[in-house]
Amino acid sequence: MKPTGHPNVTLGILLAVAATIIWSGNFIISRAVNTEIAPVALSFYRWATAVVLLLPFAWQHIQPAWQVVKEHKAYFFWTSLTGISLFNTFVYVAGHSSTAINMALIGTTSSPIMSILLAHYFLKEHINLRRIIGMLLCIAGILFLLSKGSFNNLLHLQFTKGDVWILLAAFSFACYNIFARKRPSTISATGFLFFVFAIGTALLLPAYIIESFFVTPVQWSWKIAGSVLYLGLGTSVISFLFWNRSIKELGAGRTALFGNLIPIFSSIEAVILLSEQITYLHIISFVLIVAGLTVDNLQLLFNKATAKTV
Repeated sequence: MKPTGHPNVTLGILLAVAATIIWSGNFIISRAVNTEIAPVALSFYRWATAVVLLLPFAWQHIQPAWQVVKEHKAYFFWTSLTGISLFNTFVYVAGHSSTAINMALIGTTSSPIMSILLAHYFLKEHINLRRIIGMLLCIAGILFLLSKGSFNNLLHLQFTKGDVWILLAAFSFACYNIFARKRPSTISATGFLFFVFAIGTALLLPAYIIESFFVTPVQWSWKIAGSVLYLGLGTSVISFLFWNRSIKELGAGRTALFGNLIPIFSSIEAVILLSEQITYLHIISFVLIVAGLTVDNLQLLFNKATAKTV
């Protein structure tokens, strides 16, 4: 029998995959509305919507969670800043100068690598040979795309403005993964999300106000309202609940590697919805990414299957 408290690997994997499917739409919306709403405004409205939608479900958790938040002020500040305030704002800034496919490939393949390294350094999560091979395959996929498959380009590789912003976003989310792993055990998952969302939104408010002096006011339409609702409900409330539970079941480093699936889903959506083109460069990058993901998790699934026969 499976020991009590043993991680549910299958559930962790399913939730991680589901979260990536929903999250993949984030890059599509970033490109689709980049000329209609400023990046900080989009991020602020997204998280404000998430707070409102989560409030009815979090109401009974707020009182006990507030005590935990007061005891861990610094923890909640940094978790909210990296996972809420900075991560998606950087993505939306990148959306002004990078395609959805490139944002998804660069951001979601570099973030897991950063998460694994941070988890090893700060959480002492072991990096075995399979994980190293998985990371190297993912890195190869990133470099192949950035260099356009040319070794000469690789030697003279230069990052575009969008690349820099998406890498900053990736690092922010990698930090969030580490903080989420250290969530205080005395706070519920719902209470945790509510306060992280609320604090992150509050931290965005000054930047939103400053931005409003330099950009055209938002011209609300069904497209903008629908985008904000999708971001607030789907990519915020639902995906974060799924992702945090997956971290609990699989660990921060292994869960983060599933983020490599986002470019696959994002690219399919970009072709259908934004008429972007998938080239052989993207296909080869996909293969390397999926190979890295498979190498890292195949043994874990094999161990689980073996345990069931014991």
